[in-house]
Amino acid sequence: MLSRISCALTCLIFLGNLAGCLTQAQQATDRRALESPSLDELLLFFPAKYPDGEWSPKDLKFQDVGFESSDGTKLHGWYCPAENPREVVLIAHGNAGHVASRADWLKYLQEQLRVSVFMFDYRGYGRSEGTPTVQGSLEDAIAARKKLCELAQVNDSQIVLMGESLGGAIMVQLASKSTPKALVLQSTFSSLKDVADVHFPNLSALVPRKKLDSVGAIKSYRGPLLLSHGTRDQTIPYALGERLFQAANEPKQFVPVLGADHNNAMTRGYLQKLDGFFSELAKSK
Repeated sequence: MLSRISCALTCLIFLGNLAGCLTQAQQATDRRALESPSLDELLLFFPAKYPDGEWSPKDLKFQDVGFESSDGTKLHGWYCPAENPREVVLIAHGNAGHVASRADWLKYLQEQLRVSVFMFDYRGYGRSEGTPTVQGSLEDAIAARKKLCELAQVNDSQIVLMGESLGGAIMVQLASKSTPKALVLQSTFSSLKDVADVHFPNLSALVPRKKLDSVGAIKSYRGPLLLSHGTRDQTIPYALGERLFQAANEPKQFVPVLGADHNNAMTRGYLQKLDGFFSELAKSK
């Protein structure tokens, strides 16, 4: 009888140790995904670092904001509150530059479109610490949204998510797992693999199909969507933006920016559409 009990206890101890080892292995895998970029991620991210750039723009009213991602990585962003804002907006920028390289855009949103904005730098960008990875950037966006809720005294459902290029893919993932007030996507893609197929066809097999699969993720989002894309975009082909839009649920609006490439799609016509989009959202308050 005692030998059976001893054997049972031994088995339980073994199973407990095994479970602990599996948990530690999963945690190590998660840490690697956050901290160690894969080959495709080395080709994806082009971070600019502090102190390069103008970090004290005279014409922008902003607050330097420090916060942490889920793994403790220290992050940085600029909060640009507007007086009597129509909306509160969280912005994820593209794969190059940093917040300081987008001061003019932040000023326009704050003063002309009258929205309060929080733009953050992914890990490895600007004054944010760490090394950029896809999973890390997703965690950074979640932390930024939480910080914006504190700064603007709002909840998740009152925040408009806005993403440019790579940032659009980040925000689609965020929107698919929450209920933001609206989603604004600028010059973004259907999936990371689709972009790799265009620019690195010999290496695109290395990119997992589900990695930043915006077409798959956007099907889970049900809310107002404004999606714009330059018709002559040579970085992210126009067809990829169309593919993403077709997969999205209503209500949605697509804005083709005629003749625009990837970095000159902020035309007067598009900005008028964005202004109208914010006006319609404000009516629902």
